[in-house]
Amino acid sequence: MSHTLSQLLSFIEENDTKFIRLAFCDIFGVQKNIAIMASQLPHAVEKGVSFDASAIPGFANVAESDLFLVPDLDTFSLLPWRPSESCVGRFFCNIRYPDGRPFEGDGRYLLQQMEQKAAQAGYRFLLGPECEFYLFETDERGRPTLTPFDEAGYFDVAPMDRGENVRREICLTMEEMGIQPERSHHEQGPGQNEIDFRCASPLQAADDLMTMHAVVKAVAAQNGLFASFLPKPLPSKSGSGLHLNLSILKDGKNLFEHFAEHPDPTAASFLAGVMRRMPEITAFADPLPGSYRRLGCFEAPGVVSWSSQNRSSLIRVPAAQGADCRMELRSPDPACNSYYVTALLLAAGFEGVQEKLPLPEPSNYDVYAHGRERGLTPLPSSLGQAVELAQKSAFLRSVIPEKILENYLQHKQREARAYTDSEKPYDYELRQYFSRV
Repeated sequence: MSHTLSQLLSFIEENDTKFIRLAFCDIFGVQKNIAIMASQLPHAVEKGVSFDASAIPGFANVAESDLFLVPDLDTFSLLPWRPSESCVGRFFCNIRYPDGRPFEGDGRYLLQQMEQKAAQAGYRFLLGPECEFYLFETDERGRPTLTPFDEAGYFDVAPMDRGENVRREICLTMEEMGIQPERSHHEQGPGQNEIDFRCASPLQAADDLMTMHAVVKAVAAQNGLFASFLPKPLPSKSGSGLHLNLSILKDGKNLFEHFAEHPDPTAASFLAGVMRRMPEITAFADPLPGSYRRLGCFEAPGVVSWSSQNRSSLIRVPAAQGADCRMELRSPDPACNSYYVTALLLAAGFEGVQEKLPLPEPSNYDVYAHGRERGLTPLPSSLGQAVELAQKSAFLRSVIPEKILENYLQHKQREARAYTDSEKPYDYELRQYFSRV
């Protein structure tokens, strides 16, 4: 829904909103924000709010440190977990240079460009994320522990599933913020949960995913818990994935409809394009050293494949009808920058469509057990290997500006080396990432 500034100012005054948070995402997928007084919103919309970009890893250096946050008026929401008096509102922002140019490291801008390109070609996309996370107990000082909130398993019910009420609060809070949850349940790991919400345009879905992260963290904390989106917080248990469901619409028709019986050529080439580029995209889709302990087990793919319903495949086209027809990508994890990953997926798919890339035969067998012996292309087995593939990728350089790509890959290369050089890699990862992902 589009909002004008005057409408928003009236709403803000009527709801006693005193503070506005201007939120954005760094290149590594970490949400940042600055709070301004509500009275400063007109100035923020007209002029932007400056910040020190050199203090945001990967953004800029000290010699060119000024960037500006410009609120996207269509993303306003009150934060339900903040006090009902002197409320707090939030906007997602576009990032600009002092002269008004878009900042090339802004993932929202990159995704906006890809959506515009799709629209010009007559296509529209819908993105539906399925996000998994763990709930852990906290100690007497409120610090996170590695003790799961429960010992329940897949689709279990209360009282075994102790996360039921927490998920309920999360879903209701998301609804208050304009996001429509569709399904929630306990996942396979102890204390592991999943919440899926209604599909939307890629940009809105990526914004919604950032909102969901904030909601999950806030509601967990209100319940004396710690929520972790780390891809593999418990070594011998299921990792947390971020399954991305993509639908392609052309002239109002969902091109993935009846895909198993009569694959649409455009949808088939799009899927083939994504498959071809996933090894290169993996440095973005699976951004942490521990991401690679998740891939290849517990229903997380380790090789490039597709099938109609096989959950061991990288991509599956689930049994569905009408608007629910889609392809489901199963390798990303929730620590990624979903703006970058989605933009890369759209670019890879479009490349496949332009080249009329043929779709390989489906892998209708246990890919975990037989994928490599049947010659399927493996996904990178470590962050270091993923970075090496990305550094050689002309495709990535065609989508992500050179300076931003180099900043990202250099940072990830350092993370990969530090992880492999540590005496206890798992302990190192917990120290580095557990409390912030």
